[in-house]
Amino acid sequence: MKYMALLAIPLLLVALFVPLGSISAQFEEPASAGQAAATFAGGCFWCVEADFEKVAGVSEVISGYAGGERANPSYEAVSSGQTRHLEAAQVIFDPATVSYAQLLEVFWTHVDPTDNGGQFVDRGPHYRTAIFYHDEEQKEIAEESRKALTDSGIFDRPIVTEIRQLNAFYKAEGYHQDYYKNHSIRYRFYRYNSGRDQFLKGVWENNEFKISNAGSAAETVSAYPRPDDRTLQSTLTPMQYRVTQQDGTEPAFSNEYWDNKAEGIYVDMVSGEPLFSSADKFKSGTGWPSFTRPLESDNVVEKADRSLFMVRTELRSTHGDSHLGHLFDDGPRPTGLRYCINSASLRFVPKERLEVEGYNKYADLFE
Repeated sequence: MKYMALLAIPLLLVALFVPLGSISAQFEEPASAGQAAATFAGGCFWCVEADFEKVAGVSEVISGYAGGERANPSYEAVSSGQTRHLEAAQVIFDPATVSYAQLLEVFWTHVDPTDNGGQFVDRGPHYRTAIFYHDEEQKEIAEESRKALTDSGIFDRPIVTEIRQLNAFYKAEGYHQDYYKNHSIRYRFYRYNSGRDQFLKGVWENNEFKISNAGSAAETVSAYPRPDDRTLQSTLTPMQYRVTQQDGTEPAFSNEYWDNKAEGIYVDMVSGEPLFSSADKFKSGTGWPSFTRPLESDNVVEKADRSLFMVRTELRSTHGDSHLGHLFDDGPRPTGLRYCINSASLRFVPKERLEVEGYNKYADLFE
């Protein structure tokens, strides 16, 4: 069980909120055009899901089970070791935004690939790490990435993560999905006490791992780079950090731009990438800045958000990976959409400063 090394009282509190007995179901890969799937086992699937859902280009992550011998396994059966499944996460992503090799970089830098007995506080074979490839191209890139990590010398113990063909993936019970959002306090308590982040900080604070020459993983330099977390904490206000980095929501009618009527564009507070135009801004009555459409649709990522006991569409910036707000279908013409955005995620560039700040391509919008 995930909680074996935690104190008895916290264990009991967690248990009170986790229902038992739900049956999982096989999850089929997405058929929608432009989407692909990747599957990783990295210990507790709550953590793996939370880490991958922050990646720009990832539309959804599903917690589940892979690598075992029984169809439709339950959490209890997997945890007991009866099925030989591993806790895993299936990542649905847009290859035009994030490559499979870049997802591998995220994977390797969020696990202990040298531990063959589990991950951090979670012990047992069902918590071992593995990469489940979906086709031969993924297999080749995964093998190259493992060799690159071994050759880097970052770890002084052998890399034991298996690379295995995916035969089936079974979606875990509903209470495991988006656990880090739906039970954020219990999740944060569990994650801190698991030792995962302490280990990762010790390994990666002074190291970097990039895959070179791995299939489609050629690195491109972003025009809108995302600063590291230390820089963000020192440059953003507490509200800006909470909203953009911790998926927070600022108060309605008490934020910077909800009633701003000036002409100009709104860019991501973190990366500076252009997001919205005042030409598409409208008064929604909600107390937050609202737009009928993005200025640059490629800079706004839509993701499934199942928090607060409902399904919504979260909006994040592509390059900065900032939480922006949510998308609703109650907007005015011509789109019928309402992009409801936190002011704390935005920086307004008035039309008079577009050329000075390097956004002169948008000046024609306001002539």
